[in-house]
Amino acid sequence: MSFVRTMLGDISPDDMGFTYSHEHIVCRPQHWVDHNQEDLLLDDPEKSKEDVLLFKNAGGRTIVDATAYDYGRDVPAVKKISEETGVQIIATAGLNKGILWDSHIPENPNLTYGQWIDQSSVEELTDFIVNEVTVGIQGTDVKGGQIKFGTSYNSITPLEIKTIRAAARAHHLTKAPIHSHTETGTMAFEQIQVLKEEGVNLEYVSFGHMDRNPDPYYHLKIADTGAFLSFDGIGKVKYGPESMRIACILELVKHGYQKQILISGDTARKSYYYSYKYGPGLAFIIEKWIPRFIDEADKAGFSGKQLVEDFFINNPKKCFTFKK
Repeated sequence: MSFVRTMLGDISPDDMGFTYSHEHIVCRPQHWVDHNQEDLLLDDPEKSKEDVLLFKNAGGRTIVDATAYDYGRDVPAVKKISEETGVQIIATAGLNKGILWDSHIPENPNLTYGQWIDQSSVEELTDFIVNEVTVGIQGTDVKGGQIKFGTSYNSITPLEIKTIRAAARAHHLTKAPIHSHTETGTMAFEQIQVLKEEGVNLEYVSFGHMDRNPDPYYHLKIADTGAFLSFDGIGKVKYGPESMRIACILELVKHGYQKQILISGDTARKSYYYSYKYGPGLAFIIEKWIPRFIDEADKAGFSGKQLVEDFFINNPKKCFTFKK
């Protein structure tokens, strides 16, 4: 039996509908609190809910909340938003990246994430992630619908390798899909090497932030493994124009990889939200990006409408499914 695990329970993959594959809804990362990065704190659930409703009213059905343990999750607040809006939200088990690990873990103000990971065995970290998927996240009944790991910019630390191995082993035990954070789109090949050592079928893995490294050769080689590629920086012009992202996406489509592409906005700042600071907001992709993409795809000789259906409906349905 196949299913997708949302914050409100398991559903059929066919019930996902239009899906954003990588967003953040309510989070207060302790690392950014400690470094006075106010823009990186999504700390008003009511404002976040307003944007989720904008997404719903534009035709959205499901959001994958990629907020992991070390990124200041507020699971009760996000669950309440799901209940009040009717938008299905997938929670994330696991960890993110080493840069965040100088801050203390929520359960112990005297222990940092880095110290906790260093002191824990791979088996203990695996058990922690499995518990988040099968029992609940941080004392709640909300179960993780995907497992996350991450690495730093152009490097992977020994602690990050430990978390990759734990995520891989938790995947084997739970059948949950895996999501990778690649800082600025780097180190995917190195992550793949560790995942292969752990016997992971790459078809169950999505690699995030691929548009931060707009290298078609790199993308094609990742796609060759069977993995999903997440282009989740839509609307972030400071990292490059939409023409660059669309060109990279269409290059993958040209080579037959349209079934392995995911699209989202990674709205992890107040300035990205309409309801916080009049930014693009969660409706931007649906209302503004998709019409442009369809136009460009059609002019390039593809069916833009079919590609949109794949990117936002068919591909997420496959990517986020637990298979038993």
